[in-house]
Amino acid sequence: METNRIIQGDALAVLRTLPDCSVHCCVTSPPYFGLRDYGVDGQIGLERSLEAYIARLCEVFRELRRVLRDDGTLWINIGDSYAHSAKGLTGCKPKDLIGVPWALAFALRADGWAFRSDIIWHKTNAMPNSVTDRPGNTYEHLFLLAKSSRYHFDYTALMEPVRSSTEKRRNRGLYPNKYTDGAPGQTSQSINRSFLVSASELPSMRRGRDIWSVGTSNYRGAFFAAFPEALVRPCIAAGCPEGGVVLDPFFGSGTTGVAALSQGRRYLG
Repeated sequence: METNRIIQGDALAVLRTLPDCSVHCCVTSPPYFGLRDYGVDGQIGLERSLEAYIARLCEVFRELRRVLRDDGTLWINIGDSYAHSAKGLTGCKPKDLIGVPWALAFALRADGWAFRSDIIWHKTNAMPNSVTDRPGNTYEHLFLLAKSSRYHFDYTALMEPVRSSTEKRRNRGLYPNKYTDGAPGQTSQSINRSFLVSASELPSMRRGRDIWSVGTSNYRGAFFAAFPEALVRPCIAAGCPEGGVVLDPFFGSGTTGVAALSQGRRYLG
């Protein structure tokens, strides 16, 4: 299959032309529900109901699951929105938070995907909010799903430096240790103690967490809803092997392709 190319067309129709098990990973951000009009007939995002929107996305991702390798992963950045009278949402009153991300995640789980993680994208430079009756919005969801229960995931790609508090303990020569103390057959008790260790024994890195603080995109082209490359790179590093193929069915400004090429992967948009 030819890669490092952009195919223009309906996402579902194009996915149906791709061979089975041909891509390693998908990183994407579909059009959000009821927020923007891209001026295309039949576009995803302007359905008359949330149920219709979720159903269309499930159909796209169902076809994507066929295209993914059996050890493939799917990373979806999705935002929420609020109900108003024009949306005609069942079960929602005007000004209710709809819960679009969770509606999508639960529908995909019911459709056969393994729902593995909800990563919070904390926007370090979020836009100011004019609302005065609730907190301002400063985060979105980034869901990790997998085609099967066993999938490619390089956790070392998400390793991060330990916190400054750990560094301070290192400098003092102290490190907290929680261990279980109790004889066989007796109730064990968890005891916190500090003990002297050498600095070489203390870790300098820790496992990646599920809150990612990343600034929004500074892309200034005609497409104004681009997600930042810094949000995409960790997904590709952890979810796609070197030389593998990353697919984005909602390619937008092409951020996924740029991130893939910068890390020695191939892309299809």
